[in-house]
Parts: sequence; structure tokens; C-alpha cells
Amino acid sequence: QVWLERSSLAPLLRMLGPISSSRLLDVGTGTAELLRTLATLPNQPEEAFGVDPCQGMLERAAALPESWRLLGASGEDLPFADQSFDLVTASWVLHVLEPGTRERVIAECVRVLKPGGRFGSVTIAPPRSALAGILTAPARWAARRYPSQLVGLTPLDPTGDLIRAGLTEPFRKRDFRGYPALCLVATKPS
Repeated sequence: QVWLERSSLAPLLRMLGPISSSRLLDVGTGTAELLRTLATLPNQPEEAFGVDPCQGMLERAAALPESWRLLGASGEDLPFADQSFDLVTASWVLHVLEPGTRERVIAECVRVLKPGGRFGSVTIAPPRSALAGILTAPARWAARRYPSQLVGLTPLDPTGDLIRAGLTEPFRKRDFRGYPALCLVATKPS
């Protein structure tokens, strides 16, 4: 399913606007697709980290620039100092977490984000119209009915979670070239 998720990563990265002096953290990096996409951009950061609790996913990651690192770690307990990143991402992660876990992961992302830094996420886009709601109802029902297999199809707009965690109202963009995606970028106030 990575190919269905991949199309939304470049738009998210354009919204974040990384530069060479940025320090970036990708939470729930999986096979590091976001970092792989970032490595193709002209303004890639000199330093980037990807964390994921699943070592098997990290072992499947493609080669990355030499100064970038992949670490086995949970998004609920990030092994980094407070305010140590300019950019933090959690792409294709938040919508698969239980609400309490999602709040803890977002709080950790905000903790390691510098004031003025940006947080970006991609989730399955909630339907915007009644017709879209009707058309996607079977997939949403299946995701609720069989969460262990289909939780990744659960739509989520995490705006409220981000604001409650202390971030600004996010800038949003929808992308429909793969999974229907909602890309959000919010800033940590200075």
C-alpha cells in the first residue's frame, strides 16, 4: 500500500519547506518513505531522523543520506531533548492510533519541536460532502468493524488534537492521487 501513500508525501514536504539547515524528525517512519522522498528534494536537511517501534520496518528502509539516522523508538517516548527539531512529521500514523495514544504522540512531537518549528501530518481524509460520505461508508464501516486489519482506512482530521497540544490552526491540503489524504502543517508558537 506504500504506493497509495507515497503521492501525498511530496505535497506535505513542500508545505513544510525544509531547508539545508533544518533538523527533521519523522515519527512512525516505517520503511522511511517520507525520508526517501525528502532525499530527492533540492533543499534536503543535512540532518534527519526517522523513528519507528518496529525494527522489521526499519530494516526494509531504502538507503538514505549518510548523516540521516533510523532509530527503533516509540512516538510516545521520543529519545530526543526538548526543542531539538525544526520540523517533525507523522505521516500515515495518527489515524491508526487510539485517541489516548494519539494525544501522547502529538504531545511528544510538540515537546521535541523548537518554538517556531512546524509539525506536519498526513491522514486518511474525511469525506467533505454527503455524496462522498455515502460512497466511502462501506470502507469506514469495515475499518471500524475490523480494526486490526483495516484501521488504516479510518478517516481522521487531527486539527483539534493539534490545537489542544499547543500548535496553531493548521494549513491544510487534500490530495487524491493515492489514498484520499489530508495533509496538515501547524506551527509551534514562538
